[in-house]
Amino acid sequence: MHFLDDSLLPENQQKLVIQVAPYGPQWAAGDSDDIPVTMDQQVQKAVDCWNAGATVLHVHVREDDGKGSKRLSKFNEMLARLREAVPQMILQVGGSISFAPESDGQAAKWMSDDTRHMLAELDPKPDQVTVAINTQQMNVMELMTAADVAGTSLANPVVQAAYRDMIVPSNPSWHEEHIRRLVASGIQPHFMLGNLTGLESLLRMVRRGVYSGPLNINYVAIGGGSAGLHPADMLEFARRTPDGAALTLETLNRHIYPMNTMAIALGMHVRVGIEDTLFGPHGERMSSVQQIEMVVRQARELRRDVASGAEARGIFGIGQSWGNADDSLARLGMPPNRVHGQRGVPLRHAA
Repeated sequence: MHFLDDSLLPENQQKLVIQVAPYGPQWAAGDSDDIPVTMDQQVQKAVDCWNAGATVLHVHVREDDGKGSKRLSKFNEMLARLREAVPQMILQVGGSISFAPESDGQAAKWMSDDTRHMLAELDPKPDQVTVAINTQQMNVMELMTAADVAGTSLANPVVQAAYRDMIVPSNPSWHEEHIRRLVASGIQPHFMLGNLTGLESLLRMVRRGVYSGPLNINYVAIGGGSAGLHPADMLEFARRTPDGAALTLETLNRHIYPMNTMAIALGMHVRVGIEDTLFGPHGERMSSVQQIEMVVRQARELRRDVASGAEARGIFGIGQSWGNADDSLARLGMPPNRVHGQRGVPLRHAA
């Protein structure tokens, strides 16, 4: 992102896209009274978040017993109901899910990578599936305090140990194939990047034509292998993000409130919801809807407009298909690829 003299003036910034993650898959059903369990509750939560001002819904699904679902059929049921209940909302399925076989016959022919590639087979299709670039540790416990987990299942040392050692596998052969399958199915990848090396790898894929399309990125500041909470790191990531990309801040715990305020002021987009924190800025319990309402108030105080559903779809380029590497570089405002023998920084010249 280039920051011109007038870039911090709200009338010159994109309208704010609010992403919400209200399903909190890491929490047990009893950890909060804001966790929807039944299908009706999960759908109603989406409606409530939409009415509060969120335009992107980060989707996970629970079974009737409150446990996280790994059934493709359950996700399909949820997506179908969400399409009817919140038709203008961008539906973004969390890409960490590995689907499990629903019968003994399926189990006999199951392949490990196919359990994640099946996200491309969701029907109805979500607008987006999140994709991590490069394998990395995801130790969400590193920035958790005793107060953050008190009275919840994450206070259990066994559960903490599992999350502390969590790894997100995403080697190049896997994520390149996954992106190919998603795009072929008409699903937009939404990239979850926790550091500059992930951004560099992604931009190299754009230059090589591995991915050609709208570039939507979450800067994942959750520690433990991803970025931390230093504002300078977020600013540098924003500075290195191409001008034509849409950049959303994702962080955790009570830090979401000061970090989101900075992101709104910089012209970035934001994420809230109980997947990121159960608490408000003063340590009080705060629901996903209340978090949305707060960030709407923050945006209004800074005089930045909040995007409608249609406007969010335009900002994220939902449904758009780009041609090739040269087209993508031009749309993203990046220098063109170097012609053989060319010296200096390649510049794009007007036709």
